[in-house]
Order: sequence, then structure tokens, then C-alpha cells
Amino acid sequence: MQFIDLGAQQKRIRERLENNIRAVLDHGQYVMGPEIQLLEEKLAEYIEASFALSCASGTDALLLALMAYNVGPGDAIFTTPFTFVSTGEVIGLLGATPVFVDIDPQTFNIDSSKLEQAIAAVNSENSNLHPLPRTSDIGPLRPRGVIAVDLFGLPADYQRLEATVKNSGLFIIEDAAQSFGAEFQGKKACALADIGCTSFFPAKPLGCYGDGGMCFTDDKELYDIMKSLRIHGKGTDKYDNVRTGINGRMDTLQAAILLSKFEIFAEEVELRQTVADRYRKLLMSLETITLPQVPVGVKSVWAQYSILARDENHRSQLQAKLKAADIPTAVYYPKPLHLQTAYISLDYKEGEFAISEDCSRRIFSLPMHPYLKEKDQTKIAEIIAKNDK
Repeated sequence: MQFIDLGAQQKRIRERLENNIRAVLDHGQYVMGPEIQLLEEKLAEYIEASFALSCASGTDALLLALMAYNVGPGDAIFTTPFTFVSTGEVIGLLGATPVFVDIDPQTFNIDSSKLEQAIAAVNSENSNLHPLPRTSDIGPLRPRGVIAVDLFGLPADYQRLEATVKNSGLFIIEDAAQSFGAEFQGKKACALADIGCTSFFPAKPLGCYGDGGMCFTDDKELYDIMKSLRIHGKGTDKYDNVRTGINGRMDTLQAAILLSKFEIFAEEVELRQTVADRYRKLLMSLETITLPQVPVGVKSVWAQYSILARDENHRSQLQAKLKAADIPTAVYYPKPLHLQTAYISLDYKEGEFAISEDCSRRIFSLPMHPYLKEKDQTKIAEIIAKNDK
């Protein structure tokens, strides 16, 4: 059994893939070829954003977004510790400081009420209101922005987030690396914040065969800045550099692959709903696990189907039983960012983000993709049910 079955998808679209790749080989424009603009246009139309900018990875998408706001030393960027390292990584790369905010236990996304406390704590330099970085060399921080993560394909509560930062002047970046194709209150993921950033890593709901990413915005000024930053701070031509940028272009071949996959993407999103609904029906009666929750008015794209075991030992037992039956599982994420070695200089303490820490000890993900068969899901559920004690 595959955790994510890219082979089944490829079998469906092999001819389209080969035709699109052959077209790139024929025209030879391997960097910024015509497929790049076509992909940007199609995906911008899909999420109803004014502008889309492809780039080399989801990490570069986040980096470009922060750079567009000229984020740097002394800036506090609020984000969740329960995410992949790239969310926090881009903050540190620019010399800014991540201020972590714990998650909602139902959605695993950033908790807006705790975000409000964190902003107040930074403004007043009062760590009694909310845990703050303790390193003496940082100096006073100024709140600049929020990176909200749509974890496992479920959009964060952008309505509450916008209300929280309304009077603070903070920008919001949507880390939609896992949520392209999801919806919140009738709007598509990637169109829910000032800038939406997604990833096309192969395991994502819409993935290429390498690395790739994209930024979306309705703000032309931000778009123009990111477009320049993407190619070494380009001005009127490649030898006119008006700012310090990066080499963040997407390969034309990856755009061609994504165009092939996008033709069946809407259908795959619905197939993911079917698989998730089936898991819910098969597992909902079990007492020792907690199933993922989707709030009213929100549609997850189910990048992962993650459940909570009773405790760490129970998780290990379930994973071992599933592995013995050749069923793969994964843990996203075994250690929250505030406890990672890369962030030890911030001197966050264990226990300060208790919900993230608890989830990291209990969470694990089951096989999830559009082509998962009912019999395989039934087998998974039966093994978990035998250990429901």
C-alpha cells in the first residue's frame, strides 16, 4: 500500500505528461518558457486572484512574500510552532524573529485568541502575557506580520485572524503549502490573505516532479516587487538590478508537468473528500483516537489524514501494527519548532506551547490520496479498531 500513490495518478495522465514535456524539449525554453505564464494564468483564475507568481519552491514563495514587505532585523513575525521548518526558516533567514503562537486543538491551526495575546506581549515587552523569545541580543521587537499555516490542507480561520490584526497594521501571509484546492467561506485557499504561498512538492495535493511554488496576491505593488525579487532583483532587464533578490524561478519542465496534472485536479479534490469521508465513517466509533475536525464553512483538501492517538505509546503501538501489515504511516510533526535545535537561541521552554507539544506526541497520518481503495481503508480501520482499548 502506498502512503501517497503518485503512480496511479501518472498512469491516468501519462500521455498528457509526455506531450507537455515533449513540447518543452521541442521549443527549448527551459527557463521562463511559455508554460510558466500559462500556469500562472490558469492558477490565478482558479483561485480568483489578480496575480500569480511561480517560483522554485514553497519555501521560496514564503521568502519572497516576506522580502516584499522588507522584513528584517527587529521584526516579529507571528507563526505556529506546529509546522514544517520552512515556515520559521524564512523568518530567520531575513534576520527577523519568529514569535510562536500555539494552535487550536481541533484544527491544529494557529489560535487567534493566543495570537492577540502574543501581539500584546510584544508591544508591551511583557512575557507574562505570552511566551516570548528570551535572547538578550534581539532587543525590542516590533510586530510586523503573521504567517498562518493551513495545516494538513485545512485553511486557518482567516476571518478571526483579520479581526485580530485589524488595528495593528500587521500583514498576513497564508502558508498554503498543503492547502491548494481547499476553501474557506466560499473563497479558495491562497486567496485568503495579503499574499498566499503554496508548494508544488510532489506529495502536495497539486505537485510537480521536483520542487516548485507560487505566490498569489491582489496587490499589484507586492506582485511587482516579488516578480523583481524572483530574478535577482531585476529591473528593466537582467543586468539592471534594482534590489537584492534571489534566483527563485520555477523550471519550465515543472510548469509543463503541473499543467498536465491541473487538468484533473478538481476531480482529485473531490476524490480526496470521498476518501476522507470514508475514513470518518470507518473510524468515528472508536474511543481511543481523535479524528480531524473541519469547521462549518471550510473545505479541507486533505493533504494528510492525521489522527490523534491516546498517547505516545498508543501511537507507537498503532504504527507498529499497521507497519506489520505493510501499511505506511507518518508523523507530522514529531517535534514543534520551538524545541528544535535551530531555534534554541530563542530560549523557548518546553511546556510553553502545550497543545503543539501534546499533538506532536500523539499525532500520526494514515495513507491519503485520491486513489486509495475502499478495501484498503477498511483494512486500516480494522487494524486500528483491534487496538481501540
